[in-house]
Amino acid sequence: MTRVLSVASECAPLIKTGGLADVVGALPNAMRDAGVEMRVLLPAYPAVLGQTGSGEIVMEEADLFGGPARVRAVSHSGFELLLIDAPHLYDRPGAIYLGPDGRDWPDNPRRFAALGWMAARIGAEGAGGWHPDVLHCHDCQAGLAPLYLRQRMPHGQRPGTVMTVHNMAFHGLAPPEDLDALRLPRDRFHPDGFEFWDHISTLKAGLVEADRLTTVSPTYARELMTPEFGMGLDGVMRARRAETQGILNGIDTDAWNPATDPEISTYRTVRGKRRAHRELIEEFGLPEGYGPVAVVISRLTEQKGLDLLLDVLPDFLERGGRLALLGSGNADLEQRWREAGDLYAGVSVRIGYDEAQSHRMVAGADAILVPSRFEPCGLTQLYALRYGTIPVVALTGGLADTVIHASPAALTAGVATGVQFWPVSADALLDGLEHLVALHSNPKIWSQMIRNAMRQPVGWNVSAAEYAALYQEIGKPE
Repeated sequence: MTRVLSVASECAPLIKTGGLADVVGALPNAMRDAGVEMRVLLPAYPAVLGQTGSGEIVMEEADLFGGPARVRAVSHSGFELLLIDAPHLYDRPGAIYLGPDGRDWPDNPRRFAALGWMAARIGAEGAGGWHPDVLHCHDCQAGLAPLYLRQRMPHGQRPGTVMTVHNMAFHGLAPPEDLDALRLPRDRFHPDGFEFWDHISTLKAGLVEADRLTTVSPTYARELMTPEFGMGLDGVMRARRAETQGILNGIDTDAWNPATDPEISTYRTVRGKRRAHRELIEEFGLPEGYGPVAVVISRLTEQKGLDLLLDVLPDFLERGGRLALLGSGNADLEQRWREAGDLYAGVSVRIGYDEAQSHRMVAGADAILVPSRFEPCGLTQLYALRYGTIPVVALTGGLADTVIHASPAALTAGVATGVQFWPVSADALLDGLEHLVALHSNPKIWSQMIRNAMRQPVGWNVSAAEYAALYQEIGKPE
């Protein structure tokens, strides 16, 4: 059995700011069925220790970037974790990455260099008698782990390393003055190493130093090799094309199961979905109407394209549509959406995030809107498919890989599961919404699309097998 250390800054259900946590939390159970023993290395934030308890100390570090640290082995939610207990780095108020003032913690480079440092040490020495064959590093917060591991084990049978890009937009930048403080080799600070426009880039370090690269969908892997989506690192991605593959994310089909979801009235059929639909309208105070009820569950950022949706919202409402939104993020967008909720009777807006409410929204809506300018994979459209809620998505990243557009050919073949639009513009989005309204007005077509969506495979089976094959290929030989 291959042993894998999954290295990440967040992990559901313990600590979450976005889809990264969902993926990291779902992988261990998915990989167990594929013959992989996976443990998760995670900072011991107070919210995490409060749920897991202190566990067993399996490693100590006298000076982890400014203070002592311990690694604690705990079991929680059916999988095994190694927690980096370093109060000087992680025991503080605020969110994972942000202080109470809403700004990045100024020592974030040290906080997440520590994650990579301890991952490399566990890779080299093991922890509590457990030795990983592979380090699987997620996003820029874990990007230094492959580099630190090469420093510790320049020769010999070191564990294999995989770097997964969940979102290329976050580079993990630090000034060059931090080179020594972060224990980084100066001879790798150049354009072919981890230097990015005279800054340290922890993401680039992972992309350059890891044995293999993955992204969270096949389309995103191709997109990252273009200037439009590569965020300045498209050249690195093209240079590593042969070592890169896109492996589509799945979802936890036990947590997102319309037959057993405690947040909704149980349903397995189109008829049951109608009941959830009525409950959603009542919960959000939406008016009765003839058009589709759409939902948005999202961070309110430019990436997500929700400014474009504001531009076409009056047209969608005029065609009978209604909308419920749950999200938070950019202050200006939050305010604009609040104003839209006040202005239009057919729009209900909740600023914030509520996991239980998100389940009820996905279950009860006719459609979910994901007009992202770029989307590495996306999980909300997968949750929606599971519940027979029709996605309207931009033709990008994982959205392109997971939704079958309701083209004439797909409708004739009876396989359509949603609506795709391109380019990512207000006009194209409006075309997509008009198509949605037309599909919804045809009960026979609409019912077939709901059934298609609910039958779409959205779990981890196929992707877990791909990861298992990759781990087997690069893992440290016995």
